Amino acid sequence: MKKLALAVLFAVPLFVLPAVLSQPAAAGETPAPENAYLYIGWPNDGEVINNRRFRVWFGLRNMGLAPAGIEWPNAGHHHLIIDRELPPFDEDIPADNNHLHFGAGQTETVIELEPGVHTLQLVLGDHNHVPFDPPVISKKITITVK
Repeated sequence: MKKLALAVLFAVPLFVLPAVLSQPAAAGETPAPENAYLYIGWPNDGEVINNRRFRVWFGLRNMGLAPAGIEWPNAGHHHLIIDRELPPFDEDIPADNNHLHFGAGQTETVIELEPGVHTLQLVLGDHNHVPFDPPVISKKITITVK
């Protein structure tokens, strides 16, 4: 009987896997307007930056900014993703050197990167650092630091 139960336990995920993979990524529970638009104002995609330390500024349309921990309708705060893929949309956005949080509502920052090619992308998080539903994300840009 135990062998049958184990066989069923391992067989079920194989049946479920195609359905799970075909579903869109889940998002957090905080609603965002469909017309929300998040972008990196500078640097531009393809920019060559001649200084390892430089300013990045963030843009947001059709939503507002609120500090982390403060729940306001249609408002959140920025998270800058550096050289990483987007985190899962239904979990807290990690906080480390590649996932920078701007929980005070900042709209720009100064970062320092090693010379080379890098990617930057923004994700707007709700009061709990979870992406909105639908997720409000910027285009991923590629820059070169000299």
